[in-house]
Amino acid sequence: MPSRLPSPAPVRGRTVPARHRAARRGGVGRAHIAALDGLRGFAVAAVLLFHAGQLRGGFLGVDLFFVLSGYLITGLLLAEATGRGRIALAVFWGRRARRLLPALVCVVVMTVVATWAWGSTAQLRFALDDMPWVGAQTVNWHYITEQVGYWNASDTRVFAHLWSIGVEWQFYLAWPLVVAVAARGRCGEGTVASLAGAGALVSLALTVSLGAAVDTTRAYEGTDTRGAALLLGALAATAPVCNLARRVPRRAADLVCLFLGCGLVVAWAVTDGETAPLLFQGGLFLHSLAAAVLIVLMAQVPGTWAARIAGSRLPQGLGKVSYSLYLWHWPVYLLLLPRLSVLGDRGGTVVAIGVSLVAAAVTKRFVEDPVRFRVGWARGRRGVIATVAVALAGVILWGAVPEPVPGAGTVDIDQLE
Repeated sequence: MPSRLPSPAPVRGRTVPARHRAARRGGVGRAHIAALDGLRGFAVAAVLLFHAGQLRGGFLGVDLFFVLSGYLITGLLLAEATGRGRIALAVFWGRRARRLLPALVCVVVMTVVATWAWGSTAQLRFALDDMPWVGAQTVNWHYITEQVGYWNASDTRVFAHLWSIGVEWQFYLAWPLVVAVAARGRCGEGTVASLAGAGALVSLALTVSLGAAVDTTRAYEGTDTRGAALLLGALAATAPVCNLARRVPRRAADLVCLFLGCGLVVAWAVTDGETAPLLFQGGLFLHSLAAAVLIVLMAQVPGTWAARIAGSRLPQGLGKVSYSLYLWHWPVYLLLLPRLSVLGDRGGTVVAIGVSLVAAAVTKRFVEDPVRFRVGWARGRRGVIATVAVALAGVILWGAVPEPVPGAGTVDIDQLE
């Protein structure tokens, strides 16, 4: 998810310009940031098409999100550790909360209201059941414990897609603690790289073991198993890997990026969910590894064609609203698509994606950005108060809405002709 570079850090009585710290990690400016935004755009497009039934392997876009998050977050943490000599964990977690919570709270509250108004009995019942777990950022483990199969039961769960947000939040809580300790000393980044690589391999072993089960939800939604993608992104952000990537000539980087980019697109087009051969026997890991190599080359080798394409206007613009778009699209699909059957699959998908885009743009403009950048009504304590107020409204709503009984009180969309 999008991350904002920290303010210049004082080092030994002087200030290190942000551009110098960015150059140290190979970020040569806006072109690279735009390229990573563009990758988010491609990732969210894949997920939207997958959930609409238009792209069989589009669920792999979530792995690209994970790798990007691991890369960006670790880069920020290491930059702070290098510049300040320590990581202000409370400040880091505050930035993460300010960046991600307001939109999440808004979407969850509005989704419950919309499900109450237009959803089926099962959708409302499960929304109320899942809501506390969404608030605790552990909905992925709730689904695993309750044996809610990702591949066959998510059409009744308006918050089914938020399992991935839970995984990221759990990573944001644990990984900074590791980096804060490991990054100390002269070999700090090497230690972080070693831990990230070892952790990714352990995660791979767990995925292979747990992926052999009949229901692969545990392997697909577990924080420990999906940690491989996040940790591969983290590994790509460390100095040993970044320094190695900088030595790659631009032409060679272009060829590698072309090969990897085409490989990701082919994987998204042909991978058939949990039935795909070798998906849980290393396929997810290889996909994430390819994404990590693609990201680090685009970020460390200036002027690649891959970075120019990814940083072009359409994917970059889509990437900028990717977080809110991801939050909105699944509830919109569940509540709206059944009412658009007259338009056909593709026509309904176009309308649902359009509605999701509008909702995402509005959320980014009036919720995400004001709180993130502390402008207008969100400046000072007002942003915190507003977010807490909306969260309390969600709690009140959760307690006020009676849990529906199947066959009574609400209309089941499945019974409508």
